[in-house]
Amino acid sequence: MGKLVELKNITREPNTVVTVGTFDGVHLGHRKLMETVVDKARKRDARSVVVTFNPHPREIINPGQGGIKLLTTLEERCEVLEDLGIDILLVIPFDRDFSLLSSEEFIRDVIYDKIGVSEFVIGYDHHFGRDREGTIETIERLGSELDFDSYVVSKQEMGDVTISSTMIRKTLAEEGDVKQAAEYLGRMYLLNGIVMHGDERGRTIGYPTANLKPEHKNKVVPKNGVYAVKVRVKDEWFGGMMNIGVRPTFDDPIRTLEVNIFDFDQEIYGDTIQVRFVDRIRDEKKFDGIEALKAQLGEDKQRSLDLLN
Repeated sequence: MGKLVELKNITREPNTVVTVGTFDGVHLGHRKLMETVVDKARKRDARSVVVTFNPHPREIINPGQGGIKLLTTLEERCEVLEDLGIDILLVIPFDRDFSLLSSEEFIRDVIYDKIGVSEFVIGYDHHFGRDREGTIETIERLGSELDFDSYVVSKQEMGDVTISSTMIRKTLAEEGDVKQAAEYLGRMYLLNGIVMHGDERGRTIGYPTANLKPEHKNKVVPKNGVYAVKVRVKDEWFGGMMNIGVRPTFDDPIRTLEVNIFDFDQEIYGDTIQVRFVDRIRDEKKFDGIEALKAQLGEDKQRSLDLLN
């Protein structure tokens, strides 16, 4: 079982297959890298370690830009990587001092001295270290000196489109195309949220909702609209439909995330639940009154059930 480990708690093990990156989203390109790490570790009877950073390096290097929107929180990355068979997700606190390490210092002082490495797996376009000056050639040169192997994973494409975290963020936030995002990710896009008290208006019209606050303030939230979703509550899965937006029928200016969980009546205020987006049903729109809204919600529910089934 994979686990989340901080650098200060790692035990050095020379027989380790390692890869390094932020891996936000753990999309199909990343997954190819992870599968390579797991396969090579199995062949070497070694442990597999993914080294990542928290917070995202761009939050430290470009702080004036308001931070980067995340496809996966640290905990979500750990969950996805565990499903892929990675033994350890090693987290390095990324701060200004760490950002000044050269690529050679990073490999010598962190990868080799503190973690241990028998093989270093790297993506074809990966750069690292101060000013991103570290390259594949840096790893190959130090591998020869320090006696570890290196392996480069080639370009991973889907059709004519190169998969990137930036592209997936745009697909979700600007287009709301959660189905396309799932194609790029190799899994449904997920969001963990804390159930908060709302105005309970949905309860009065027969569609009670859980109001969610995303666990991380910079988590990517899909474009406003209505979605068919799967919802995990305490390790049990339910179908549902989710509205993201400002509820124009009620002239509410505050953006909310509300999920109506089908066949569900538990008390979950304060709990963290997980939503996985199956497909987008429609844009958010203003209705002439409560009855028109209720009629549309009935259609939305049936559409969601059809998609979920």
